[in-house]
Amino acid sequence: MATALAPDPAGVVAAARIVAAPDGRGATALPVLEGGGPFALRRVGGRGAEARVALVGAMSAPLGGDRLTLDARVEAGAALAFSTTAATIALPGRTGAPATYDTRIDVADGAALRWLPEPLISAHGSDVRTTTRVALGAGARLLLREEQVLGRADELPGRLRSRLTIHQAGRPLFDQELRYGPGAPGWDGGAVLGGHRAVGQLVVVHPVFEERPMAARPLGATAAVTPLAGPAVVVSAVARDALELRKVLDSWASELNDIIRAF
Repeated sequence: MATALAPDPAGVVAAARIVAAPDGRGATALPVLEGGGPFALRRVGGRGAEARVALVGAMSAPLGGDRLTLDARVEAGAALAFSTTAATIALPGRTGAPATYDTRIDVADGAALRWLPEPLISAHGSDVRTTTRVALGAGARLLLREEQVLGRADELPGRLRSRLTIHQAGRPLFDQELRYGPGAPGWDGGAVLGGHRAVGQLVVVHPVFEERPMAARPLGATAAVTPLAGPAVVVSAVARDALELRKVLDSWASELNDIIRAF
């Protein structure tokens, strides 16, 4: 069992919470939209039944020692799109303690979520541990993008440990942990990044995959699409930088516009 990290008195402890629910008129309301510290949540223009929320960074975070938590709940019949206005940069703190950034997402039966933050950048000297836990109800739809950039321009990366887990109707659908930077064995070798500095994935969960499952296949030299054991697929990719990575993920998404438009 993992040992919980002791709080760092020099770090920031902050939380944010989003709740999306049907408004009774065919659209989605946001009865809860709150955050403190580095979390500034803003409602932006929606699209059809979908509400949209953007996270505006109110301060530099995560710094070493910070403890950040983001919770999102999409009620049955609601649709939510989440984004950030800029990349998140993990920076070293004053004490050398690691930072944690935990995201918990709950999407009810038949609800829809597009979770599309900008990349997490692991700056030299930083140490950040991120977890994203997604619980999906039956028939829930999900489009989730996760991107990580190891180091800023011409900079070695810090330490980064990232875990993403997705369950649907109580059953595991996806569970992956990645570790990069100093102390992570083989992270830059040919079996992992092979000298690339940007890594990401796009996970799509949609009932259509129950009837039309996709086959596994490569997408160029550094990406692949893989069906999951459920109504879902994941695209994993590595690239030289954030721009190239985004192009790879977006090019795959464009192949599934008929599915994406249903969100």
